[in-house]
Amino acid sequence: MNEPGGAFGKFLLLWSGEFISAIGSGLTSFGLGVYVFQQTGRASAMALVTLLAFMPSLLLSAVAGVLADRYDRRLLMMLGDSLSALGLVFILVCMLRGEAQLWQICVGVAVSSVFSSLLEPAYKATVTDLLTEEQYTKASGLVQVAGSARYLISPVLAGFLLTVSGIQLLLVIDIGTFFVTVASTLAVRRGLASKKVDQANSFIHEFKDGWGAVSVNRGVLVLVIMTSVVTFFLGFIQTLSAPMILAFSDSTALGAMETISASGMLVTSVLLGIRPVKRGYVRMLCVSLFCAGIFMAVFGLRENMGLICVFGFLFFAMLPFTNTSLDFLIRTNIKNELQGRAWGLIGVISQLGFVFAYALSGVLTDYVFTPLLQDGGMLADSAGRIFGTGSGRGTGFLIFIAGVLVCVTSVILHHLKSVKKLESRGGLCITG
Repeated sequence: MNEPGGAFGKFLLLWSGEFISAIGSGLTSFGLGVYVFQQTGRASAMALVTLLAFMPSLLLSAVAGVLADRYDRRLLMMLGDSLSALGLVFILVCMLRGEAQLWQICVGVAVSSVFSSLLEPAYKATVTDLLTEEQYTKASGLVQVAGSARYLISPVLAGFLLTVSGIQLLLVIDIGTFFVTVASTLAVRRGLASKKVDQANSFIHEFKDGWGAVSVNRGVLVLVIMTSVVTFFLGFIQTLSAPMILAFSDSTALGAMETISASGMLVTSVLLGIRPVKRGYVRMLCVSLFCAGIFMAVFGLRENMGLICVFGFLFFAMLPFTNTSLDFLIRTNIKNELQGRAWGLIGVISQLGFVFAYALSGVLTDYVFTPLLQDGGMLADSAGRIFGTGSGRGTGFLIFIAGVLVCVTSVILHHLKSVKKLESRGGLCITG
């Protein structure tokens, strides 16, 4: 049995590997986005790469969670890390032989995403294996810091590296981080026995239990569906902010903007940690979503980096309030013994909106909104007076529309009685 201090030391070793891995992944994600846009000039190409990097991991997350409960979690982490590097090696080889084609990049990121799906559930379960409940509270902040590294550190670092070298350097660095994470996982694996888990229930049975836990409470089901609607609109700013910036600026400015914007999420996360909210979760959810929609709309309004950075920061600053509210309202209305299976399913349903946004946003930008706001376009003399005209203004206009629709969604949520009832039921669930 591990001593508590030794167990936390192993956690820190494992966490260090994941922190480095997150930075590497962020470098590749940023660099490939810039590379694809520079090669094609199309937002739809960037969105396709983003879709293929995200969708396999999302769709396989439920399966990966079951595997993490049934097999050696540390072995799954090492396999996921090692095999996901194959996709990046494939892209790097294609680039070293000349320019990598879009289809080659798509194949590489999809392969990497498939194997990366093994990582997160196995990592989270390993943290639980290593630590006591008291230590887990202490470690949770570090886990969140590691997860946010790809948004806070990677963009500005990648923007700088692209000015002195090429995308190949970013890929080499990311591939190199896999050796670090595999080594740290192997060190943690020694002396840590895998937990035996009852495998009597089939995956289908566990899926049905999770669906039953979500669907039995109408308020929970409605909230999860509405969350998917929100992620659909949020997916537009996530996908289109880069091509909007690159239409009038460079990768260094894009990296700085992404880091500044993401730091808003860090600031409010710290504030919530210092002064946790104890009531009014439905109100906080609706108000934070409404404000996020306004800030998102202004984000796309003009080609002004100061304005974009300020409202990008404010937009991300609202997300922790939204996430905290959603977590409380759902978690307190699902039985404890069904939480694991329910959250796996909730994660898939709630993030399906991102999948549809990634699939549609680029196509709408390239073939509908950009032509409308080009010089001489149908909207050049109307909306163009507000948003301006040019290659990136259709992108900004689409982000603006998505932001307005987030505001509309928040108003609808505020008037849903089934969602309002979750707060009173949640209070009963906590005390019960």
